Amino acid sequence: EYVIDEAKLKTQYENLCVNPFEVISTSYFKACSEKLCKFETDNKKSTLKVTYTAMHGVGTAFTKRSFESFGLPPFIPVEKQVDPDPEFPTVEYPNPEEGDGALQLAIQTAESNNSTLILANDPDADRLAVAERQADGKWYMFSGNEIGALLAHWQFSNYKGDIGKVAMVASTVSSKLIGAIAKKEGFLFEETLTGFKWLGNRSVELREQGYDVLFAFEQAIGFCVGDLVKDKDGVAAAAVFAEMANQLQLQGTNCHDHLRNCINETYGYFVSNDGYILSPDKAINNKIFEGIRNDGKYRDTVGKGEYKVTGIRDLLAPGYDSSTPDNKPKMPVGSGQMITFTFSNGIVLTLRMSGTEPKLKYYTEISAPNPVDAKNELDKFVEDAVKGDLLKLD
Repeated sequence: EYVIDEAKLKTQYENLCVNPFEVISTSYFKACSEKLCKFETDNKKSTLKVTYTAMHGVGTAFTKRSFESFGLPPFIPVEKQVDPDPEFPTVEYPNPEEGDGALQLAIQTAESNNSTLILANDPDADRLAVAERQADGKWYMFSGNEIGALLAHWQFSNYKGDIGKVAMVASTVSSKLIGAIAKKEGFLFEETLTGFKWLGNRSVELREQGYDVLFAFEQAIGFCVGDLVKDKDGVAAAAVFAEMANQLQLQGTNCHDHLRNCINETYGYFVSNDGYILSPDKAINNKIFEGIRNDGKYRDTVGKGEYKVTGIRDLLAPGYDSSTPDNKPKMPVGSGQMITFTFSNGIVLTLRMSGTEPKLKYYTEISAPNPVDAKNELDKFVEDAVKGDLLKLD
């Protein structure tokens, strides 16, 4: 094994060999405190017990420092998942997006320590998953859209400047709830293509135009809070979420109830159903999208005629958008498969091919006064129109 003798290198190349880690990390956490922390005095007195897992990744040391920079009490670590381990021995998939299955050890740790909040980073700590124990003892796993709504509302609610200069950004497959908040409160909301390359670049452009971009997110539990970095950052997001949860506890509520009783009741219920179908055959995948396009005569109904299409946007070059006067999309077009439908019942559906995995992905959402009825309608739509029709592989 080749070992770098750092001391020897410093002696031989005193002015050339510099490890900037401590300088950069110290500067980063100082900026975390100065730019993102809002209630340090309350944080120092917090009685909220937070359980944290790095999912066998690199997040523990960094998230520990982000908590310290906010004045938050130390979190309770999931001991078996603290250290980096490329074998990920305690989880089937080292992805907190997988929900309860990936958080079993975290739930056990939380319950044995009477902790009510679980924060989980993915192995490279750029994403954040959240679960919260409810009054009935059951754990509620927040979706990426729900975490995004909570953080967006937190950022907006604590903003002290000109609301007309505030902006937020989300990927086009993420929830429209932040758009509803922006419309009611009077700040700018924009959508981009999927991926933080697009979200980060658009945030930079908006800042150059004089906007204060408070938040950017994608539903795949990726969050950029403030302007500290121009990418998703699970380390800073974890500290921000813990501070928010502590404030809600001081107000006599929790994150789930705040989402339902404050955010949803004020701005509307937005119910999502996202998923994917494994499909490694590229020819079949292309055939599916070609069938939807139908030589430019896009389908006007799906699900055996039950669901009427009222709008279509196709981002495969040269592109098509039924909502624009010239039928050209406002978003960039390219070589990737991505089609969005709007239906007469208010459902929005986006279909796309994953850029890294053999998956046909679907994203659906509906806004309705009754979330239970909306969920039932959306679940039926996914089974009948998405899996049973548009993405049917046989």
